[in-house]
Amino acid sequence: MIEAGSRAFWRATLALCLGSVMIFANVYVTQPLLPMIADSFGISPLQAGWSFTVTTLTLGLSLLFYGPLSDALGRRGIILLSMGGAALTTLALSQAESYAMLLGLRALQGLFLGGLPAIAIAYMGDEFNRKALMLAVGFYISGNTLGGVGGRLVGGFVGDSYGWSQAFAVMAAISVLLLGLVIWLLPASSGFSPRALRPRIMLRDLAGHLRNPLLLGAYLVGGLNFFIFINQYSYATFMLADEPYGLSAKFLGMLFLTYLSGTVGSALSGRAAQQLPQPVCLMIGIVLLMLGSSVTLIPTLPAIVVGFLINSFGFFFAHSTASSWVSRHAEQARASASSLYLLFYYLGASAGGFYLAPFWHAHGWFGVVAASLLVFCLTLWISFLLLRAERRRPVLA
Repeated sequence: MIEAGSRAFWRATLALCLGSVMIFANVYVTQPLLPMIADSFGISPLQAGWSFTVTTLTLGLSLLFYGPLSDALGRRGIILLSMGGAALTTLALSQAESYAMLLGLRALQGLFLGGLPAIAIAYMGDEFNRKALMLAVGFYISGNTLGGVGGRLVGGFVGDSYGWSQAFAVMAAISVLLLGLVIWLLPASSGFSPRALRPRIMLRDLAGHLRNPLLLGAYLVGGLNFFIFINQYSYATFMLADEPYGLSAKFLGMLFLTYLSGTVGSALSGRAAQQLPQPVCLMIGIVLLMLGSSVTLIPTLPAIVVGFLINSFGFFFAHSTASSWVSRHAEQARASASSLYLLFYYLGASAGGFYLAPFWHAHGWFGVVAASLLVFCLTLWISFLLLRAERRRPVLA
C-alpha cells in the first residue's frame, strides 16, 4: 500500500488532482457565461442554466456504469479514455451553431466527464493505506475546487473578450495538456483485484450500499448540500449581472475565485478527520454553509464575496469528509459506493436549480437564501444521525 508522503503518493495524488482540474474546469466553464448564453440564444435564465444542468445530470448517471465497469476492468485505462473523450467533446462545443446542438454536446460531454470522478477515490482505496487515503482525498477534492475556479475564469475572461465559443476552444487546449500530464504521472494499479462484470452483482452491490445507513446518510448529505451550493452560484450570476452591481462575464468569473477557500477546506478536512469524528466535521461544514449563506444577504459586493468564501470553505470541508467516509465504510465494491455517492451529488446539482427557481422568482436572492437554509437544516440533522450510528457501529479500517 502506498504510504503518505512517499514519492508514489505524491505522484499518484498529483496526477489525480490534475485530472480533477481538467474534469471540473469543463463542467463549470459555462457558469459565468449563462447571462451571455441567454442573450445570444434569446432564452430565459432557467433555460440557459440547462447548459450546466444537463452536463451534471449525464455525468451523474454515467457514474452508475463507470464504477462497476472499473471494478471489473481496472481503473487507469478507463480514467484516461474518458478524459480523452471529454477533451474531444469540448473541442466540438466550440463549433456549436444552435442551443439545441450545444445542449446535446454538453450532455455527451457529461457522459465522458464521469469517468475520473467515479473511479479516482476507488483507485486511492485500492492503492493507499488508511492515513494516505484520508490525506489524498482532501488534496483530490482541492483539485475539484481549482478546476471549478479555472474553468469559470476561462469562461468569464475568454468569453467576455472573444465570445462563448472561443471559451470552449481554449478549454479544449487546456484539457489536452492536462490529459498528457495525467498519462505521464498516474502509476498503473498494483493493489487492484478485478471482479467479474455481472449486472446482477452490480445491482446487488448498489442495493447493498443503499441499505447501509452509514453510506445512505452520506449520500443524502453530499447530494443535498450540492443541491444548494452550486445552484446558489448560478442565481448569483444573474443577481450580480443586474443592477445595482452590473458585473460583466469577466467579473462574474472572478466571483468563483471564492472557490479557493474550498481548496483550503478540502486540504484541511483530512487532518481534521484524524482529530474529530467525521460526522462532526460534516456538521462543522454545514454550519459554515448556513453562516455564509446568511452573510450574502448583506447587500454589498464585499459582503456577498465574503459569504461565498465562507460557503465554499464549509461545503468542500464537508464534501471531502463525506467522500472519505464513503470509501472507509463501503463493505465491498468501493468504486460502486463512490459512484453512488457522486450520483446523489450530481443529481442534486441538476435538481437544485428547479427547487430554487420559484423562490428566486417570488423573493429574489432573499428567497434563494431562505430556501437554502431549510435544506441545510435537514443535512445537519442527517449528520447528527450519522454520528449516533457510528457510535453504535465499529468503524471499518
